[in-house]
Amino acid sequence: MTYCLGIKVRSGLVAIADTRITSGTETATAKKISIHENGRNSLFLMTSGLRSIRDKAVTYFEELFEDESFKFDKMYKAVNMFGEQLRRVAQEDKRALAESGMFFNLYAIVGGQLENDKEHMLYLLYPEGNWIEVGEGSPFTIIGNSGYGKPILNRALNYESSLRFAFKTGFLSFDSTRVSANDVGYPIDVALYPRDSYKLQQHRLEEKDTAQIGQMWASKLKNSIDEIPETWMDAFLNKE
Repeated sequence: MTYCLGIKVRSGLVAIADTRITSGTETATAKKISIHENGRNSLFLMTSGLRSIRDKAVTYFEELFEDESFKFDKMYKAVNMFGEQLRRVAQEDKRALAESGMFFNLYAIVGGQLENDKEHMLYLLYPEGNWIEVGEGSPFTIIGNSGYGKPILNRALNYESSLRFAFKTGFLSFDSTRVSANDVGYPIDVALYPRDSYKLQQHRLEEKDTAQIGQMWASKLKNSIDEIPETWMDAFLNKE
């Protein structure tokens, strides 16, 4: 399993991905975000699913993205092209994978801004190569282990949140997932895109970098529960 989160707020984009890969009893670390920049074209890709599908599809896409004969001037065109690469890999490998008992299950989050986009864009791409755009009404999407991290995002985040608040909330969402799922863990890769900058900022965070924040979050969460009044429970807890 994995945890990849993409957030779109008015001021930019946030991408957070863990790097843990678990196979049986073996655990390894691998990058799940790829950055693609070419002039005033800047985007990121995050994936969840079979590593062999991911590596092949991203390699095909990167080759086309860097080819001067291909003109990507809007995000939807780049997303369509990555979808085509997914379908290409499916034609090449899906049958063999099925015969080996494995599913063609690559999901992707694609975000960025290309030279003719009026604003930054965020998309969720399905294994079939089709996609949906992430918009103002629900400004985030998660692939992988999504159950533990959604509640804080649903309660706290909206499209008008600042980029800093979005990153902070996104990290707490990851931290909530990490403490509840042993197949999600450090280090985490982060990509930040300030609106109209045409430049992605990349960072890798180890557990030691954020341990204090995780501990503070756990403590404040417990204290908040302690502070909630308990009189509403009296009617049924005091029954004899």
